[in-house]
Amino acid sequence: MNIFVTKLNYDTEEASLQEAFEVYGQVDSVKIITDKFTGRSKGYGFVEMPDDDAGQAAIDGLNETELHGRTIIVKKAKPRENNDRFQGGRDRY
Repeated sequence: MNIFVTKLNYDTEEASLQEAFEVYGQVDSVKIITDKFTGRSKGYGFVEMPDDDAGQAAIDGLNETELHGRTIIVKKAKPRENNDRFQGGRDRY
């Protein structure tokens, strides 16, 4: 299950986010999204858990709880939408 986490403290690191989710089960990956120019956290990220039941338990257990001084929002990530604006180049017209 891919899980979206937002309202993270800008100082939260991937390792501590992983620790919070590991209470509920195995974590495959954690990615906090950063600004490509400054390297600073954008305040959100994604956690991948292989077991959907454990993922749902993490969502239920962590949503609207405090992590590093901020109340985080945790929910199932939506699949990325295909954005035609960036596909096809000149051939699109």
